[in-house]
Amino acid sequence: MKPSVQAFYDSATWTVSYVVFDEPGGSCAIIDPVLDYDPKAGRIRTFSADKLIAFIRDQRLTVEWILETHAHADHLSSADYLKSQLGGKTGIGDQIPTVQKTCKTIFNLGDEFIPDGHHFDHLFADDETFQVGKLTARCIAVSGHTPADLAYQFDDAIFVGDTLFMPDVGTARADFPGGNARQLFKSIQRLLAFPATTRLYMCHDYPPATRLAEWESTVAQQHAQNIHIHDGIDEDAFVTMRNRRDATLEMPALLLPSLQVNIRAGKLPPAEANGTAYFKIPVNLL
Repeated sequence: MKPSVQAFYDSATWTVSYVVFDEPGGSCAIIDPVLDYDPKAGRIRTFSADKLIAFIRDQRLTVEWILETHAHADHLSSADYLKSQLGGKTGIGDQIPTVQKTCKTIFNLGDEFIPDGHHFDHLFADDETFQVGKLTARCIAVSGHTPADLAYQFDDAIFVGDTLFMPDVGTARADFPGGNARQLFKSIQRLLAFPATTRLYMCHDYPPATRLAEWESTVAQQHAQNIHIHDGIDEDAFVTMRNRRDATLEMPALLLPSLQVNIRAGKLPPAEANGTAYFKIPVNLL
């Protein structure tokens, strides 16, 4: 059964969240939902998540899964908020403990934070399948951007996370802790081995001034047009390009708060004795 897909683009973080469902009145999964965060005020809001909620209720859908393609570094996840409003189980790739261990060191997290992935309801293995109502989903490990990246396939549609972007934007960076450009190349080849008409859904778009934001391409389009990894680009050339380009990129504006929320499946850090939660900002570390 082919999935129905509704996309929600957040222009503040260039993030695309998805509701994937079998039919109106049926079941759905939410992929990569955004929690709005104002870094100047340190204030969290739920405008983006509430748009998803309104659509899901309008379509009379039952949420079975709230899925993350990885622990994002550029936006905070609203998975915990959505779960409180709609139910469902949270899921991410089973390599997330590797990312959690790294973040525990970066942020000097206390004994309360155990980096074993238990913050999520389920950790998906490579090639694992699961149901969303009448839809069957398959997990595809695509590490390289981070060690824990996972793509989700629903029939002819694959939600690729940050592994690929639109062809005129290219591919994900691989310079975060645990990232690896050579592994990213191999992961992208897994995706590009699918049939030419396979639909690929991006987690982000950073559009040039000549077009509006887009988030759907095909395997054929990526083969022919991707500026970083089109046909004819070999592994060594890609790695050289990716490493050189990554050395020029700034860190994402929301990197530090995002990681502290996203390794906890969308939960804020525990409140301190005064009842307020705080983000840690390591100085001169990254």
